[in-house]
Amino acid sequence: MDAMARRRAEMVDQQIAARGVEDARVLSAMRQVPRERFVPKNLRKHAFQDSPLPIGLDQTISQPYIVALMTEKLLLKATDRALEVGTGSGYAAAVMSMIAAEVYTIERHGRLALQAARRLTEMGFTNVQVEHGNGYQGWPEQAPFDAIMVSAGGTEVPPPLLEQLALGGRLVVPVGDTAHHQRLLRITRHSEAEYEEERLAYVAFVPLIDATAEEG
Repeated sequence: MDAMARRRAEMVDQQIAARGVEDARVLSAMRQVPRERFVPKNLRKHAFQDSPLPIGLDQTISQPYIVALMTEKLLLKATDRALEVGTGSGYAAAVMSMIAAEVYTIERHGRLALQAARRLTEMGFTNVQVEHGNGYQGWPEQAPFDAIMVSAGGTEVPPPLLEQLALGGRLVVPVGDTAHHQRLLRITRHSEAEYEEERLAYVAFVPLIDATAEEG
């Protein structure tokens, strides 16, 4: 095991498993995906610390624990088609891709989307598709999804994402009035009009922007 692999293993043991994440598939994915390759080179020595890190354009890669927690709460299955809103560096999509059959991830910053797509391709994550677009509106052309992860916070659950959930699908999303007061929710679709909401944890994410509203 090389030095980076040892540090990833320590990260998983000390920051993730020790804090209650139990899904063996999630823990394995977090050990395998090289987090250090998803952060700027000058920050690689900090890649395994228990905090988010800047990746440019006022965006961040979430702290390892939050990525693991959200992935676990998605209840992913090997046959699932999953959507991530807010690609960022591509790290969470890579983790999800180790469990789900297909991952679709959408990023509103063109430069980050291009960088993430190139990085994921070069690293061999062939079951991930990256799109530059308005994540608030989801990815209707690829819907429905068995699982949706939103890696940005807003004041409401985006209605298009609820509509794009398959029956039995799970949406994990931070919702709150400010970046420092958000609650992580899991919403499960039971029928065309019936959704179950569960409150999971308090979190802090960058804002979820509806680019359509900005343009209007």
